[in-house]
Amino acid sequence: MNKNDPRWNDESCTPSCGNIFIDLGFEPAEAEVMKLRAELMIRMKDRLKTEGWTQAEAARRLGVPQPRICRLMKGNVEDFSLDMLLTLSFRAGLRPELRL
Repeated sequence: MNKNDPRWNDESCTPSCGNIFIDLGFEPAEAEVMKLRAELMIRMKDRLKTEGWTQAEAARRLGVPQPRICRLMKGNVEDFSLDMLLTLSFRAGLRPELRL
């Protein structure tokens, strides 16, 4: 899109339903799983930064290869299942909970 495109200056705002993945058109069940995965990745990244662990140290402590930690830190959500993120969260000392 170039600066002459009228959308460039469009300042309209569409309200969110509260889940960006639904807003992007994903089916509600899939959107909820994606939201949970994204939240876990954000919390994991924060935890690793707070602990001051290098990627190599985080990999050793969490029991995964260092390239997995690199993908986690880059936010490559498609590379991690919800199960794996929960497992890594527990290994990092977080205590995620599921509430229904």
